[in-house]
Amino acid sequence: MIKDRSPIVSIVAALLLASLFTEIQTFAFTPHLPRSILSLTSSSSSSSSSSSSTITRKSTQIFSSDSEPGSGYNRPEVTAAQLTNKKQPPYPKIGDLVRYYDLDGGNQKGQELVGKLVFIQSRTSGNDKEWLADVTELDNVGDGYFAEYPYRKRPKSRLYPITSLSPLIGSYVRNEDAFKIPTDGMGNVRPLFPQFNLVDYEGPAAIPVNQGVLESDAEKYGQLKGQLLKDALIAGLIGTAIAGLVSGFGTALVYFAGAIAGVGYLFFLSVKTDTLGSPDAKFGSSVSNLRFALPLIVLVLVAFQNIVGGDTELSLNNIFNSVTKEQFGAAMLGFLTYRLPLFLTQLFPLVGESAGMVLPGSAGIAMQMAREAKANEGNNKGKKANIFDEDLTTVFVVSGPAGTGKPELCKKLIEDSGGKLIKPTYLDKVSNPIVYEKLESRDELLQVDPTGRYALTKDSIFNSAGKFTSEDGEEKDQIIVIDADVKLTKKLTALGGIRLVGVWVGLDALDKFEARLDEEIQSGKIPIPVDETPDTVRRSKIRGIVKDIEYGVVSGIFEFTVLNDDFDESLKQLKSAADYCFD
Repeated sequence: MIKDRSPIVSIVAALLLASLFTEIQTFAFTPHLPRSILSLTSSSSSSSSSSSSTITRKSTQIFSSDSEPGSGYNRPEVTAAQLTNKKQPPYPKIGDLVRYYDLDGGNQKGQELVGKLVFIQSRTSGNDKEWLADVTELDNVGDGYFAEYPYRKRPKSRLYPITSLSPLIGSYVRNEDAFKIPTDGMGNVRPLFPQFNLVDYEGPAAIPVNQGVLESDAEKYGQLKGQLLKDALIAGLIGTAIAGLVSGFGTALVYFAGAIAGVGYLFFLSVKTDTLGSPDAKFGSSVSNLRFALPLIVLVLVAFQNIVGGDTELSLNNIFNSVTKEQFGAAMLGFLTYRLPLFLTQLFPLVGESAGMVLPGSAGIAMQMAREAKANEGNNKGKKANIFDEDLTTVFVVSGPAGTGKPELCKKLIEDSGGKLIKPTYLDKVSNPIVYEKLESRDELLQVDPTGRYALTKDSIFNSAGKFTSEDGEEKDQIIVIDADVKLTKKLTALGGIRLVGVWVGLDALDKFEARLDEEIQSGKIPIPVDETPDTVRRSKIRGIVKDIEYGVVSGIFEFTVLNDDFDESLKQLKSAADYCFD
């Protein structure tokens, strides 16, 4: 039976093999398989039956890579965008880190060095333009770090063709005071590209200049120069008057001559400043050097005055011997008078800022706001810059470290106020999610409650206060009471449009803080993390309390201090402080 069926089995096997080779040849014409498979299937298909060859030819026509009309497949073409979508080398610019070679390196290319571009220039030879760069070598301190040499040991920059430089990428590491540059396994730096891109390169890009800002700065400089000269002259006149009262007319006249010389010194110094960077810079520098001769001229005039007055005889050898010590001192003091207004001009801003820090509470904040209003006066011409004309919202801030009983005091204070004092409204994340997420993305939420649902915002503070009727029938604004930790207090001090009245609530001993912390830890008010113990939590809280107390002492924004040893007495003091808000 098996021998009778063997011809049939052979025919069926041949047909299956032909069909299999046909499928392989079909896939050989697709762009996914290598040409080796194509040659293999072609040789195999030639030994197959005529029917399989017909199928192969049809498959070849269907999957042909030629883009003939009617074909079923076209090979994808590379577009121009794909050809140009490649990273291009950067243009060179001053400050770039580069790799270059020194011809004295001992090998074919030379010694590999790393440097920084400090200047770029061009050199034209006929119609060809060559770009050159001054490169300052960096010191290889190891592990891929390259630092600038100290000023005295810094080598001179050398001129190299930019085509011989390779751009590097590096980041400055402050701790090492050096640039970190990627290196290979052999310790050689790895450049981004072999060369810079010089196609259509026109040199370093010029920094755009805002003409409006330039003209404004020139106007401010002219005003400052005139103000300095005027202040120096006024100071000289005041000094002359004092010298006349103390030592008489003669000394006052010498002092006045020295003061005029000081004004002249400032004038000639401004001439040098005015001509810097201009074609007249050399001339301006020469003229300004006359300022050094002004004190000598004053002494010569004083000497001639003494000679003409008959005090001494005329002699070129002892012309300055006729100047007395009193006259010399008056002339030099008068000359140096121009420095006094310069010193006071620099000192006043520091004194004003310090005064704002020293003054307590809302007085210090008001002084800071007054300085800001004065600084913005030039930007609001025609408008009143008086901060007291603004409608400020009064906020009663009760701040202090944790464990002082602030929440209980604030709650009782509001309950006993009869509607005069209120707590602020909070933004609800559920009812107003869009505004909440918007403010959260801008970091404008002042405080978020532990649930993460309610947040204190600037608008919620301004929109909380209403009106109440006082005992004498007068309608007044309600006062907002905020129980604030130190973090929130800092944010409130930076908030504009409010008048802060600050109260610091604390305890008179650190032991009392520790005792209250122990009570809250034992009661569960202060949770203990899994990886900590009550002692570690207590120490961490104490460190935070010490920092908070330091802020309360040095910030100067708290007008009142309440030591909450006795709740009733502390509440009484807090009510007295709250009455200050209505004054």
